Amino acid sequence: MKKIPLYLVVLLFVSGLAFISCGVSDSSKDVLVDEINTTTPVEDAPMTGEFRARTLFSNPYANIPAQCYIETSFGTQNACLFCHSNAAAKQKLGSTLAQAGFDDYIGNLQLEYAFGPADIFTRSPNINPWENTITPHKLDEAFANLNINADTWDMQSYIKSDNWQEAYNKKRGDAKVSDSGIKDDSFRLFPALNPAALPADDDGFVRTQNSAEMLFSDAKGLNTGWRAVNFMPYGIFTPHTGSVSGIYIRLDAKFMQDANGTFSLDIYKQNLELLEQAIQDRIENNRTHYVGRASDVPLYRGLFPLRTEFAHPLHYVDVDADGVSSKFPGTRSTHVKEIRYMYKWEMRHTDEPVTKEENAPLYYNENETWIDNGAGWWMSAFIEDANGSLRGQKPEELMQCVGCHSSKYGFEPAQFTSGTSNTIDTVWSFSRKFAGDLGWREMDYLGYKRDPHANTNETSGSAHRGDPINRDANMGEYRKFLNHVVGASLYGEMPKSMEAYLKGVITSANGYSDDFPTLAFENVAQLKAIQEMRLKLVREFTAKKDYLTADGFLQAPLLYPTLEESLKGATGYRKVVATQRYTKGKDYFGETIFTYKYYRDANSSYSHIDGTSYEFGETITDRPYNTEETILWGVGKVETLIDETGSNYDAEYLPIFKYPQDFEEK
Repeated sequence: MKKIPLYLVVLLFVSGLAFISCGVSDSSKDVLVDEINTTTPVEDAPMTGEFRARTLFSNPYANIPAQCYIETSFGTQNACLFCHSNAAAKQKLGSTLAQAGFDDYIGNLQLEYAFGPADIFTRSPNINPWENTITPHKLDEAFANLNINADTWDMQSYIKSDNWQEAYNKKRGDAKVSDSGIKDDSFRLFPALNPAALPADDDGFVRTQNSAEMLFSDAKGLNTGWRAVNFMPYGIFTPHTGSVSGIYIRLDAKFMQDANGTFSLDIYKQNLELLEQAIQDRIENNRTHYVGRASDVPLYRGLFPLRTEFAHPLHYVDVDADGVSSKFPGTRSTHVKEIRYMYKWEMRHTDEPVTKEENAPLYYNENETWIDNGAGWWMSAFIEDANGSLRGQKPEELMQCVGCHSSKYGFEPAQFTSGTSNTIDTVWSFSRKFAGDLGWREMDYLGYKRDPHANTNETSGSAHRGDPINRDANMGEYRKFLNHVVGASLYGEMPKSMEAYLKGVITSANGYSDDFPTLAFENVAQLKAIQEMRLKLVREFTAKKDYLTADGFLQAPLLYPTLEESLKGATGYRKVVATQRYTKGKDYFGETIFTYKYYRDANSSYSHIDGTSYEFGETITDRPYNTEETILWGVGKVETLIDETGSNYDAEYLPIFKYPQDFEEK
């Protein structure tokens, strides 16, 4: 029998009292008003929303990201494994679910486009909804109707302008906390992280000059409790993708206090280190609890404690930004695409049962612009309006975030599953944090430094960090990514500068078994042979360690775009901003990339849902599903062509590094 995937989002029933970010009562899930120097009265405004059907959305399955619809080039490009594996669930690490066949109920999402069924009144998730990405001409048409000339845009100035501060200034309530406590406030959960206090200090802590924003004083100044996290970048937000992240974490105030309730930077550092051990599954000395005033809080493998906060600014790529002459390092622009926020309100453990109801409702508050991710976290996010200022996101836009930041859970009145199997407690970044002090600093995208002599069509700068060894794979994390994706991102595409670099290095004259071939699309046999050769040669490339510099750092063209590429990407995304078509996709390539086109032979063919045949090279807009009158009705039935017995399949991937930190050697 075919395995049924539960690749959809879930929401929990939420608590009845208001929460704030620090120093709250420990006796209940109901989070009460802060006890620490509250200067602004907080209204008694409970975090309450509504259960509403997803079918009200134009895209009822916005939790399935655009990357999940790509072809795998006959299985030679397996981006699927970096979201869908079994390892974390099998190890009962955190609260997650197996998605590569270990759980018969969910199925194997590396092997099948097995999107779940929809009822007869709902658009099927087997139809690709991400119009901006797969049919970019439709975005171009919508943009043309605005009568805006994109050629007049000064994108370099735009990405250097500050829209975060303007948004932060709209935040109301106590400056220390991230809940304004004000009913129907669209900025209710805007994170209490003032960009004026950034970048973080050299120990990663964010300190402020404004006493109204600080939680305690330490030897260096007024500490906000926020700490920057530097982690190994993933194949979704990297300089080549046009979006780069900053990540900041804050724990409840009790984690910052000693047993007597006195604030202690040393105690806070110890608790953050214990949390790092818990999330990375390396708890030392059989430790069972946190320390200081938080000594009554259990240290759970793979779980964040209650009232953990994450702030996630998502930046444009600015190749001038390396933290020297700019506010942020790592190509992170001053102008942000989004500000995202997560707050842990309830613990979810690995032994909770799961059933499913594919069209279970969502729980959210549209006026306050937050959604429950169904796994114990409230999520809110703020995105550019048509003029580039930040606004609260709508529920359907927030559902896109929940699609990745979700997990395994149950709730009333219904339950189902979503997310990926490679997040730890639904969070991507923290399991990939660099160990120790290297990981407690501003996100710098492998120590990026601008090359002031680079031409606009040359790679913009260089990396100054190597490739951390994945603990289970026993090879560098980026090496493993290249070995399976053969591209720059989870879309499987390759920017022109990266392609040109590989073609210049991977040659028979340099000792490779062949020259790195250019993609060609004349027929299936030709394309398959080329993709198999590209996979083989990329693995030779990483095995020879040619993907590293003489210093052991990652080769820059594999990570960073040229100035021309970065500005072209920023211009394309700004068209999405101008049209406000976020629900139709945030990734715009200007043309349909090849991984969205139909290149299959008779042995692996499939048709449109309506039964009409695909033409060779046609854009894939939909895939067929089971139509038999059985429990499988509506479930996708197309195979990805990834070979379960082949070298490009991996059901046990886990994004955790070897400890002590170790890097690939040149």
